[in-house]
Amino acid sequence: MTLPIPTIDTHHHLWDLATNRYPWLTGPPLQTHIGPYDKIRKNYLIEDYLADVRSQNVVKSVHVEAACIPSESVAETRWLQGLADTHGFPHGIVAHVDLADPDARLALERHTAYRNIRGVRMMMKKPTELAGNRASDDSPMTDPAWRRNFALLREFQLSFDLQAPPPLMAEAARVAATFPDIQIMLTHTGLPLDRSDEGLAAWRKGMARLAECRNVAVKISGLPMTDWRWTTDSLRPLVLQTIDLFGVERAMFGSNFPVDKLFSDFDTLFNAYRAIVADFTPKEQRKLFHDNAERFYRL
Repeated sequence: MTLPIPTIDTHHHLWDLATNRYPWLTGPPLQTHIGPYDKIRKNYLIEDYLADVRSQNVVKSVHVEAACIPSESVAETRWLQGLADTHGFPHGIVAHVDLADPDARLALERHTAYRNIRGVRMMMKKPTELAGNRASDDSPMTDPAWRRNFALLREFQLSFDLQAPPPLMAEAARVAATFPDIQIMLTHTGLPLDRSDEGLAAWRKGMARLAECRNVAVKISGLPMTDWRWTTDSLRPLVLQTIDLFGVERAMFGSNFPVDKLFSDFDTLFNAYRAIVADFTPKEQRKLFHDNAERFYRL
């Protein structure tokens, strides 16, 4: 069997419920944009992930923080670095840091003690705030203290994984323009949760504004969360519009596993992505599935 081109998964999660505490997985289920999620309220270990990706020639991966108890986020990074040292995966770690916290510098110092740390994520909207497309346009990004701590990412040579649904994109673009030397990684294809004509128009407008900022790249990930009964054809316009806006130089693919495992197996999802860009040149496809991730996450 011919393997697909070498692939870097730019967005996945792991969790061991006996090692780290994740209230959303062990406490009462939340009402979120992903719907019922009982199927993933159990361990998802490195062995599970490697089994899921085995047919897709995934050669490297980036782990994104999985909403553990914030005070234990450094412990999560320590655990992930131990996995990387033992198994080789994940190659990059994006950790949770609350940039509104007065102690953000100390948190950054603690995370960067681990060699695979590459970036920070602070979700602008909680998953419960995204349920039913309830996202508003308020966020911590306007807070001067948040912006002062955001500026520290330059000093620590970290990127920022931005989760910004359309109502937050204009403010996110202003942040990107204010800090042009900090790399921003827009996650989950900008979360096009509202699939009405008006909702998709707002998504395209916000994506275009972010794409104007050369320090913003995009991860084509999380689309099944916004389209629970997705098909290759239903994903196609969003994937192609995203690549058209950001260009093949600033777009890359991520699985969002195991969350998107609620809606697909890994092979079906990545085979769909590969089919959507099948008409791109081999060089362009390699950029989208491998080279861009390697460059932006310094893998």
